[in-house]
Amino acid sequence: MNLDTESKNPSWPGPLQGIRVLDFTRVLAGPAATLALADLGAEVLKIEPPGSGDDTRTFPPFRQDVSHYFISGNRGKKSIVLDLKTEAGVALAKQLAAHCDILVENYRPGVMDRLGLGYETLAAINPRLIYCAISGFGMTGPLRDRPSFDIVVQALSGALSVNGEPGCMPTKLGIPLGDLVGGINGPIGILAALYERSVTGRGRLIDVSLLDGLLGMLGYLAQLAFFTGEDPKPQGSQHPNLVPYGAFPARDGSIIIACLTNGFWERICKALGMQDRIHDPDFSSIQSRKDNRERVNAMIAAVTTRKSVDELAAILSEFEVPHAPILGIREALAQPQAVARDMVVEVEHAILGKIPIVGRSIKFPGDVQPHPSAPPALGQHTDDILRDILGLTPQQIAELRKSKAVS
Repeated sequence: MNLDTESKNPSWPGPLQGIRVLDFTRVLAGPAATLALADLGAEVLKIEPPGSGDDTRTFPPFRQDVSHYFISGNRGKKSIVLDLKTEAGVALAKQLAAHCDILVENYRPGVMDRLGLGYETLAAINPRLIYCAISGFGMTGPLRDRPSFDIVVQALSGALSVNGEPGCMPTKLGIPLGDLVGGINGPIGILAALYERSVTGRGRLIDVSLLDGLLGMLGYLAQLAFFTGEDPKPQGSQHPNLVPYGAFPARDGSIIIACLTNGFWERICKALGMQDRIHDPDFSSIQSRKDNRERVNAMIAAVTTRKSVDELAAILSEFEVPHAPILGIREALAQPQAVARDMVVEVEHAILGKIPIVGRSIKFPGDVQPHPSAPPALGQHTDDILRDILGLTPQQIAELRKSKAVS
């Protein structure tokens, strides 16, 4: 396999080149899904309401009236302002749907139907349209019509209950995974439907529930509850069954040490000068270390507190022990691995000029994509989209602006 990072085609947008997405999403769950599609090379047309546009454009802090929040979730997209409260605005949306492969929306169930833009209506116009509806609880069930935010989904999924320090009130996840799971499951469903369409010639409706998604991410914690009949408890940075596994104090900070197997236990003991503990029956098996969690952790902490994070990292690296210093966000983005992988790139923003943004997380060796375009200013591409996709003349666009259908 050729892993040459020199691009054979520097203008290649990605494997979804030629796929067009009509994006009716706002805030986070939906925009995360369309962001993934844009990163993969799709053309994403972000429909925004007149006035302030996507709600996140109003979320502080700002730089020159541009929100950090909006910047974070909308790279590589085009913005068109349509007033869906007008007949002309809805008509334009329908015309655009006829020219698109995918539609993504994250309103509460029923809202798009009331706007005249539901799946059945648009599928009649474009039978090949793949229509992905993302909502807190999905299209069915007793919570279908209930509003949802990330923290609500975290609470109802059980994820929040296992996050935090032992004996303390649970805390929400620092990353808004209750919303971001929509940016994972939405694209998975869409890409599967794209493959199906290549066989059948028809699109389909996709129903993505954020609660379903986070329940699905419980993984072994769900199975642990099934097996034991008990709820897993918060463990802080530790693992419910594996020891040692978590944060340990150093002289100048803290460091993560992770022991998955007995082989890693042997490496940890050798790295920290505890060779006599390798075969000690109190610590030599996964179960015995779990049974003696406090003793194991105290034993390791007695060594780590005497060394700096850098000293520990060097020793643990020598013995190939999984470990990591706990980095702040700025350190994480500036670390050599992130730099080497182009996880921070500089783009030209219409208002702010050159700004750093997070880069794409999926790479395609042998065909490197150019940097994504900057998140759009509100309505930045309205005229371009109406002209290039719908073929409208400048006079027709001017009339639409005059009627307030677009802006």
